[in-house]
Amino acid sequence: MSDAVLSQFTQQVEEEKKVSGRKLKVGIIGTGWIAESHIESYLEMDDVEVVAMADLIPGKAEKFAARYGVEGVRFYPSHKELIDNEQLDAVSVCTYNMTHAECTIYALEHGVNVLLEKPMCVTTEEAVEIMRAEKKSGKILSIGFQPRLDENMKMVKQIVQSGILGKIYYIQTGGGRRRGIPNSTFIEQKTAGIGAMGDIGCYSLDMVLNAIGYPKPLTVTGYTSGFFGANPKYNNPADAARFNVEDFAAAFVRLEGDIILDFRISWAMHIDSPGDTVILGTEGALRIPATECWNGSIGGPMTIYSDMAGNQVETTIPVCENHGKGLFYKKVRSFLDAILEGGEAPVPTSQIIYNQAIIDHIVKSAKLGKEIEVVIPEI
Repeated sequence: MSDAVLSQFTQQVEEEKKVSGRKLKVGIIGTGWIAESHIESYLEMDDVEVVAMADLIPGKAEKFAARYGVEGVRFYPSHKELIDNEQLDAVSVCTYNMTHAECTIYALEHGVNVLLEKPMCVTTEEAVEIMRAEKKSGKILSIGFQPRLDENMKMVKQIVQSGILGKIYYIQTGGGRRRGIPNSTFIEQKTAGIGAMGDIGCYSLDMVLNAIGYPKPLTVTGYTSGFFGANPKYNNPADAARFNVEDFAAAFVRLEGDIILDFRISWAMHIDSPGDTVILGTEGALRIPATECWNGSIGGPMTIYSDMAGNQVETTIPVCENHGKGLFYKKVRSFLDAILEGGEAPVPTSQIIYNQAIIDHIVKSAKLGKEIEVVIPEI
């Protein structure tokens, strides 16, 4: 049984693509922590020139460029001034969540391709406006979910899509930290809009929704709380005083195809994990060992549970090794390759709008204290 199953899921090693030709002119909007991974990736690429940076905080972008030894860069105090004054092929939007929509829409409206960091935005309505701007512009917009490029995440999808599990009817997913509340702009509604769901919950949602083909969410019963983040016993007093997003969320989501999604995510709780990810099908089940936030790979070897000749059997799927460059580099590279080759967005908004809608409707359901229908306006 083991050899037969494993032979279906042999890891395919992809060669790193060597890109040559014209240099792509790139701007970085927002020079905080996540921008570090963007600039590090761009600096490894011979066909990219980072020509401009923007940040609301005076001097921050200049210090950022100096730290990475990037010369000849022009600096701006806003995304609008950067885009208005530069001839760009693409921008990385690395700002806090509440400005994702406005920065992305402005770039698209001015004919610039966009690599937008996760989460896509904060609300469903913002996601719709982003997609409308994308559709009108004809430009490439890819959302920053680098875990998709992990060989183990690809394996999850391959197993599900192979049909070996039969019809999928129930998924349990999530993750989180016993203690792991961030600070900075992550913990206030005025900048982040959402907390743990936007930071790490979107990753766990993408892992399973991508595996099953991103069915449309139909209804959501959501719960959110912030018991730890707002308590100086568990958070430093200054951050606790301004904390007003969720540090824990849970939901029961009905998806098209008669699939139930049981979701929970946490920045802080009195347990080490809310549980492994489990995908139940009519012919088998897949267990994926938990991690703190699914922002890289899986937590260990996966297991397929099934019946064979009347016997209950378990098949271990060994952890796959990632080859070549890191996941973040591959995320950036796949976006740029799509621009150069006229391809499709590696992580399309047509999928991630469902991810965003689930998060947004968890917030809305939690406020109302009841199940609600997922409403996505026409694009």
